[in-house]
Amino acid sequence: MRADREKAARSIRIARGQLDGVLRMIEEDRYCVDISNQLMAAEAILRRVNQDILRAHIRGCVREGLHSDEPNPKLEEALRLLEKLASLNA
Repeated sequence: MRADREKAARSIRIARGQLDGVLRMIEEDRYCVDISNQLMAAEAILRRVNQDILRAHIRGCVREGLHSDEPNPKLEEALRLLEKLASLNA
């Protein structure tokens, strides 16, 4: 992985902590809007980490693959990931 591993791991740990908090909120029958806000915060962190990882992949692996005349599996892989992201946001 070419992305900043420590930064990604730290963000994932933060999101995990938020999700643990959401579970406690659900078990405590807390206010739905508060739970939803915490879920959106965790989603935002995960989305940002995913973007960082994909950005590093495109700048590294995909860029290297573009310097070849051979069929480019890294480019096709990146395109499939972008299609998945687009379908998640639809």
